[in-house]
Amino acid sequence: MSLYTKAGRPLQVVGDAVFTAPGKYVGQRVETKVFGPNGRYVGTVVGNRLVFRLIESAHIGPSSSVEPIPAQTIPDVTAAIMWGDEPSLPD
Repeated sequence: MSLYTKAGRPLQVVGDAVFTAPGKYVGQRVETKVFGPNGRYVGTVVGNRLVFRLIESAHIGPSSSVEPIPAQTIPDVTAAIMWGDEPSLPD
């Protein structure tokens, strides 16, 4: 599955784990939401985009810990016009 942020930054998906293109752990996908290592809401998956939605940010999910994975060179895509903000991701 190809997954990108609202602004078009590429993400890597391994099972339910979501990583940045450089391989840093973003969080665990639970249904349509992604929760960070501390269980805090990171964003909602809408189609192939991860979007931060303030109205859903009160949700708490399971905490998780996963080792980083190898970086991949994945090109950015065009930003999406949709409701929500760019999620805050580890660099």
